Amino acid sequence: MYVCLCKGVTDHEIRKAVRNRGVTTMRELRDELGVATQCGRCARCAKDVLNEALAECRECPVGASLAAAA
Repeated sequence: MYVCLCKGVTDHEIRKAVRNRGVTTMRELRDELGVATQCGRCARCAKDVLNEALAECRECPVGASLAAAA
């Protein structure tokens, strides 16, 4: 699903940024993907997806995210 139409960012890309690049904050997400830098309408949804992705990473066994990335 598209989260940020202005930048063409999907929820999958946000989850990938969390898993593979260690993004943990909205500031980092803005820097990495440009989310919420134009109209700002996506900020709430992006934050929700970010929080979901962070929760998923906490629930994963150590090293599982690395195996999924390979």
